[in-house]
Amino acid sequence: MLSRLMSGSSRSLEREYSCTVRLLDDSEYTCTIQRDAKGQYLFDLLCHHLNLLEKDYFGIRFVDPDKQRHWLEFTKSVVKQLRSQPPFTMCFRVKFYPADPAALKEEITRYLVFLQIKRDLYHGRLLCKTSDAALLAAYILQAEIGDYDPGKHPEGYSSKFQFFPKHSEKLERKIAEIHKTELSGQTPATSELNFLRKAQTLETYGVDPHPCKDVSGNAAFLAFTPFGFVVLQGNKRVHFIKWNEVTKLKFEGKTFYLYEKKIILTYFAPTPEACKHLWKCGIENQAFYKLEKSSQVRTVSSSNLFFKGSRFRYSGRVAKEVMESSAKIKREPPEIHRAGMVPSRSCPSITHGPRLSSVPRTRRRAVHISIMEGLESLRDSAHSTPVRSSSHGDTFLPHVRSSRADSNERVAVIADEAYSPADSVLPTPVAEHSLELMLLSRQINGATCSIEEEKESEASTPTAAEVEALGGQLRALCQGHGGPEEEQVNKFVLSVLRLLLVTMGLLFVLLLLLIILTESDLDIAFFRDIRQTPEFEQFHYQYFCPLRRWFACKIRSVVSLLIDT
Repeated sequence: MLSRLMSGSSRSLEREYSCTVRLLDDSEYTCTIQRDAKGQYLFDLLCHHLNLLEKDYFGIRFVDPDKQRHWLEFTKSVVKQLRSQPPFTMCFRVKFYPADPAALKEEITRYLVFLQIKRDLYHGRLLCKTSDAALLAAYILQAEIGDYDPGKHPEGYSSKFQFFPKHSEKLERKIAEIHKTELSGQTPATSELNFLRKAQTLETYGVDPHPCKDVSGNAAFLAFTPFGFVVLQGNKRVHFIKWNEVTKLKFEGKTFYLYEKKIILTYFAPTPEACKHLWKCGIENQAFYKLEKSSQVRTVSSSNLFFKGSRFRYSGRVAKEVMESSAKIKREPPEIHRAGMVPSRSCPSITHGPRLSSVPRTRRRAVHISIMEGLESLRDSAHSTPVRSSSHGDTFLPHVRSSRADSNERVAVIADEAYSPADSVLPTPVAEHSLELMLLSRQINGATCSIEEEKESEASTPTAAEVEALGGQLRALCQGHGGPEEEQVNKFVLSVLRLLLVTMGLLFVLLLLLIILTESDLDIAFFRDIRQTPEFEQFHYQYFCPLRRWFACKIRSVVSLLIDT
């Protein structure tokens, strides 16, 4: 009895798993879940820890062993979805950006959305002009260090903070000027609210880009925003379709289709798994922002007559229901523990991301050069982001000058009309593979990887062998295997073959059904006419009757064999 109890307890221990969720302020929440725990259970635990009620805008993201990102589905088992060895590591992120973040009921919700958009700004997903970038960064400064104080903030203090992958000296001076003169007296909550109102007006607000190629083979990024479907190429938005104009989303293999009232947009994802993730994100975003009630949500299928597809259903409330529920919240505002830091030599950065500010200025610029050189060939072959020469007007010059500036060094200058913080370092907007690209380039150039980059990629720094393998995969991704035209031809041939096979199968089934009905005792004029024809009588006596006798003999032999045994 004792041994049985011990074995039962050991089995129950094996059914418990440790989960670590990285939050938006880079802290971590660790808990233990049962083997059959659903995603909703883990999400509710996390929201209770954060004291968050307006939780429908958020989700939990994870990366599978094949480096494909996913959103945790709340109706399914956590363990079965992750398909990796415990302990499990995931990230808490904004999944559905509020259409009007200033309309959020609680300050804690606005603060979490503020942290997410601050991450977007740093990682190059939020594109803006230099003037807008300076204002956004100044709001972050005011929210996290308060009013300008000459005693605490010496000359060049804004250069110690990392708002974007790179800062120009001109941009740093502009940030400091706005912080000193325009934002004095604003509380953290007010600065965060103003930051959200400004970010909301930008074209790429709420963009989580998915890298693809169009039918011509050009690199593009697809994204879903609170207002509709967006296609970005380089720093420009080339397509924008409102949600009420999107009639259908479909995928087949690596091909993604978006049906609009008048056109069909076709794009090619890097892998079938990436295409399926893109399709799921589109289905969820369209349901959340477009529908009036969650009861209108329907199961969506990507399959048709000749292709095996997937079925998916969005589970959750829609945006209108969330806003109505938020209006009913009545409680004392929860206490908010903001993660801002006062800049110092030991902790010079207030934001997440690579702590380049702690490196001496000349060395920091050299690091930017090594990253840019390491990614130069990949960027030129895989992305269509233009590198502009120096132009007049208000421009942003990244920190890429160093002692080697006199040599044949190409410096990317981004014009004010299409400013991207990450243009000359990472693909713009940041692609799914961009953090892996940065890790790869730093391994090649001998630079260390920051803790944040390891967190954001949600995998440990690759070894030398893994870096080499990753480089091969990235080159293959950039070069492609055949073109989109070849893929379309192959898919057309496969569809024709499937059509022939299905047609032949249907004809064979109909022929068998006709024979069975004709040989039956059904007294129908159509079958009586067929039975009276000489051809049917010949078929009946020469083929059908011998075949029936053969089957009857076989059945009798099998039955007798079973009786004897």
